[in-house]
Amino acid sequence: MEKIKGLIDAPFTPFHADGSLNLSPIPAYAALLARNGLQGVFINGSSGEGYMLTEEERMQLTEAWMAAAAQVKTREGGAFKVIVHVGSTSVTSSRRMAAHAQKVGAWGIGAMATPFPKIGSIEQLCQYCENIASAAPELPFYYYHIPAFNGAFLSMYDFLKAVDGRIPNFAGIKYTFESLYEYNRCRRYKNGQFDMLHGQDETILPCLAMGGAQGGIGGTTNYNGCNLVGIIDAWNAGDLKKARELQDFSQDVIDVICNFRGNIVGGKRIMKLIGLDLGPNRVPFMSVTDEEEAELRRQLEAIGFFDRCNK
Repeated sequence: MEKIKGLIDAPFTPFHADGSLNLSPIPAYAALLARNGLQGVFINGSSGEGYMLTEEERMQLTEAWMAAAAQVKTREGGAFKVIVHVGSTSVTSSRRMAAHAQKVGAWGIGAMATPFPKIGSIEQLCQYCENIASAAPELPFYYYHIPAFNGAFLSMYDFLKAVDGRIPNFAGIKYTFESLYEYNRCRRYKNGQFDMLHGQDETILPCLAMGGAQGGIGGTTNYNGCNLVGIIDAWNAGDLKKARELQDFSQDVIDVICNFRGNIVGGKRIMKLIGLDLGPNRVPFMSVTDEEEAELRRQLEAIGFFDRCNK
């Protein structure tokens, strides 16, 4: 299977003020991401409040992103990829969304472990992924490892060994966890058999330095994409000083959003500040207030964010 090179964005889901789905910003959203060097999107995941959406809304978003992606190209002139997160507490629903993603021509699908019931063994996880992936056999399937979300603190190296040869369309892992040792161990499994997509924007450079990270999926790439892509560009050019500066700046941005309930809440409001209003978050997330927005702007101005966030 094709391995992803470069960064894929995990977009926010646009809502109207009343909390209903708003598809109208998506064409401009796709153009912004492509312009800033992103290779595609991984929709309906944690940044997109995927578990807060109905099945119908998730399929509407898939179709809207497919239409928007067809109108843009990556900076290298390639197709803008759409990977659809189809994880759900209902495997039946996941299978339906996976089949829909294949029908409309998505590039791939992915699923995180369900937060309920908690998956507590490698075999449980294999069965869960196997059931979902088989509903879209023509598409690459990625497991989305984010144990802080669902409590599935399982060995991903053991998971790769268990899934190897069992799921024909298994492509790899979106790895959103702190263990760089395990990430690199998985990357090296059978000389790099599987696609290990780096999932933490604050540690892109260390994963490059370990010698093999090629692709990643990020959340702060929504509004800081050109700087995060720049880390990879600088590394590839042999400019370690520049790569370090960009990684440090990206950490400064993350430090700010941590003051505003993280990327899903604070990051989504940054999109409004850079000219793409994606609306509020869904309950029970607490959206950024007007007073908090003013302070968010002040903190971003203090690190020079608005002078360098977009191309």
